[in-house]
Amino acid sequence: MVKTPGEWLNKLYYGDNLGVLRENVAPESVDLIYLDPPFNSNRSYNVLFKEKSGEESPAQMEAFDDTWTWSHETESLYIDLLNGDAPLAVKDALEAMRKLLGDNDVLAYLVMMAARLVELHRVLKPTGSLYLHCDPTASHYLKMLLDAIFGARQFKNEIVWRRTSTVKGNSGQGARHFGRNTDRILFYTKSDKYTFNQAYQPYSEEYIKKKFTNIEPETGRRFQTVSMLGPGGSAKGNPFYEVLGVSRHWRFSQEEMARLIKEGRVHQSKPGVVPRQKYYLDEGKGVELQSLWADIDALNSQAAERLGYPTQKPLVLLERIIEASSNPGDVVLDPFCGCGTTIDAAQKLGRKWIGIDVTTLAVDLIDARLRHTYTESIQDSYEILGIPKDLGGAQALFNRSPFEFERWCVMLVDGQPNEKQVGDKGIDGIIRVPIDAKGNSHRAIVSVKGGTTNPSHVRDLIGTVESQKAAMGVFICLKKPTKAMVDAANHSGVYTYPVNNQKYPKVQIITVEDLLKGKRPNIPTAMLPYFQAQRRYEATHQQMTFG
Repeated sequence: MVKTPGEWLNKLYYGDNLGVLRENVAPESVDLIYLDPPFNSNRSYNVLFKEKSGEESPAQMEAFDDTWTWSHETESLYIDLLNGDAPLAVKDALEAMRKLLGDNDVLAYLVMMAARLVELHRVLKPTGSLYLHCDPTASHYLKMLLDAIFGARQFKNEIVWRRTSTVKGNSGQGARHFGRNTDRILFYTKSDKYTFNQAYQPYSEEYIKKKFTNIEPETGRRFQTVSMLGPGGSAKGNPFYEVLGVSRHWRFSQEEMARLIKEGRVHQSKPGVVPRQKYYLDEGKGVELQSLWADIDALNSQAAERLGYPTQKPLVLLERIIEASSNPGDVVLDPFCGCGTTIDAAQKLGRKWIGIDVTTLAVDLIDARLRHTYTESIQDSYEILGIPKDLGGAQALFNRSPFEFERWCVMLVDGQPNEKQVGDKGIDGIIRVPIDAKGNSHRAIVSVKGGTTNPSHVRDLIGTVESQKAAMGVFICLKKPTKAMVDAANHSGVYTYPVNNQKYPKVQIITVEDLLKGKRPNIPTAMLPYFQAQRRYEATHQQMTFG
């Protein structure tokens, strides 16, 4: 793809968001930030609050699951924040939290978040907003950090998202608390001049029956009436005159009142009663959205958009945030972009976007999600950065994280890699090839080796293909295969593709160098991993309107 001068390309980064923000995102270049830092309410506070001495904390609450632990790296970052350019309020907050919490994993989480929130504040435009999605058990600590970084007066809302109306109770297992079915979304702005498009929810049937009690005989239109009296009377400069036989201080000028009467928008129930203004139901925008969001459910196991990602949020939730706090063409940033719901919503709503994630799996999932949803042509509108582009980069990734290297290789061949580093029996991923129009498929097992290889590795893959009753096997290696390895693969047999009876090598070898040059295994066209649902049709969410 050739990029024309001045053309904006959306950006998807693989890497630690702290480094990416510092090195690649310019100051005051982003209009809206949404972040959903990793947490999980399956870990208990008595683990996270454990001092490094081993002494248990008495707190018996639930908290977030993350990979951040108190370490030399955390200590170094803590010192850098105290000695660096972070606002004095941030330094004071961190010192206070250390005294309160001690050197445990919660403090490590907050130190890591403080460094990132400082950078997010730096890249946000003066007119920009930030929405931080968190668990109720973490929100009070994070709010202290946000107050210190943004300023307490820039706090706009603590949005309570009711994920579901009911949750599975654990009282039978001894739980002694109310069901936990809400998250918090902390809404901050960088200044008092920020983008905000008021959202409206449809009127409920109960509200309509209660408020819109009048029906216009001539048209059958339902309406409610509101006062036209000028609050404060003459003291507030409201004009005094007669309307339909009633003299009062009114909120409208005589000319404006005459226009309303002419248009039939003034209602007097009987002579002598103070006239009121008509508001028609069919012209109403709805009820202004409040800070309790109880109309969007979390994704259930049957949701068409569900990708199996543990913290995936509903698309409509991100659409609401993006529509409220940005305009078409604005830049939206998600520094913990996970499975890419923010990216998908930004793309759908005509915003530019930047996504960052620390796993190759997430980057590939977002790439596949965009291609699946918007067709392959979408790839021309974004670039993926931080992923190896040459053998040196591939070797560096292997040296840094063999598991991430394996997953990256599997994703290069449109396979679905293992989500966790477990005993995989030589299976590092699966490629699926369709065999009919019903979604049925055959499997090709992918095995990846970044270190020294030998013929036994190829023979092991051949055995795994047979024992797992897979159709094919693909062996990916960083180093050039030996002649004996190639010979072993050549004697693995053939696979006959049932769609057209074309024959393919049962097991084949391909190098990382070949993959980087654009070469792919000799297999039938693979299904995009993760997705079974059809491409999303072009439809807009009708839940509410924005004024």
